[in-house]
Amino acid sequence: MPHAVCPRRTAVEEKMFKFKVVAQSTQSRARAGVMQTAHGPVETPVFMPVGTLGSVKSLTPEDLTACGTQIILGNTYHLYLRPGQEVISRFHGMHRFMHWSGPILTDSGGFQVFSLAKLARITAEGVAFQSHIDGSSHLLTPEKSIEIQGWLDSDIMMCLDQCTAFPASFEQALREEETTYDWAGRCRKAWQAASAGQQALFGIVQGGMHRELRQRSAERLAALDFSGYAIGGLSVGEPLELMLATAEFTLPLLPAEKPKYVMGVGRPEDLIDLVCLGADMFDCVLPTRNARNGQLFTADGTITITHAWYRTETDPPDPNCSCYTCRNYSLAYLRHLFLSRELLAYRLNTIHNVHFFMNFIRRIREAILNNEFEAFKKQFYENREI
Repeated sequence: MPHAVCPRRTAVEEKMFKFKVVAQSTQSRARAGVMQTAHGPVETPVFMPVGTLGSVKSLTPEDLTACGTQIILGNTYHLYLRPGQEVISRFHGMHRFMHWSGPILTDSGGFQVFSLAKLARITAEGVAFQSHIDGSSHLLTPEKSIEIQGWLDSDIMMCLDQCTAFPASFEQALREEETTYDWAGRCRKAWQAASAGQQALFGIVQGGMHRELRQRSAERLAALDFSGYAIGGLSVGEPLELMLATAEFTLPLLPAEKPKYVMGVGRPEDLIDLVCLGADMFDCVLPTRNARNGQLFTADGTITITHAWYRTETDPPDPNCSCYTCRNYSLAYLRHLFLSRELLAYRLNTIHNVHFFMNFIRRIREAILNNEFEAFKKQFYENREI
């Protein structure tokens, strides 16, 4: 019998999703808040490690907790295809299945359909596609996406949207914004019928890099009164300056009393700049992917572990870091493991990177609470220049 670390919730234990801003910078849009979910509170700004297949690669839930992780992200497309509803429903959702008792956000699956699936095409009902695993045919509708996220039992669900690639003409971005809005309305109806109040539902703003369409999308979605709002279609190949400019324009258009989530963006520089512009939530594969590629994040910049300089280095990656890796291992040892392709290398590197991101976002929040965010941001960039 599996060990039930997260028992199924009873009706008495269900909690409405709530969000409250508790501090606001006096010199920028940076703010700190608290989201209340059915699996506990989440302090914002927050960074969510990506657990695509129900696992943040190479880490256990205990590792994630030790790193300070509050909430993780799961992938609807992948979990729908494998292991599927029959398996996950036996555990009453992802929490028990993966031994994680904290909050989970699930994406809608739309981005993966268009980026991974074979022969994906828009139909009147939704998007028809062939599985990248076995070629089987599927139809992902807004209603189906909500149904899947329902049996995954995530705390925050995302509306099915059509992510606009870069570059995209005004006409293409308009068509895809129209599709996104239509799907958002259908998602909301399915959500209200199934689980409104138990799981939160976020709308996703699209519109490419066209301000007129971003404003149109934000205003129409705001009228639907979702639990929170995300900005999609950023970090899809556009120049950094354009990404920040689009976020700066779009974030103020979203309801101030709701959490604001910038999807798929994750460099430390991006986090601090977007927090400054008013963003509350982030996710990215950067900490885990870079760890597997031998890159470690530090306050002074990124370390490439393969560099010959570290062959005899007795210091840890960051002497000021309190993670398990830095408390116990040297750069020389980490380099040896990585060059030897030892599996332990990926685990130790990932522990450090996830801890770095959790600590970094926590320090950002503390700076906002103390009304010292601008000084913190200035010091961050000064450290990068040394």
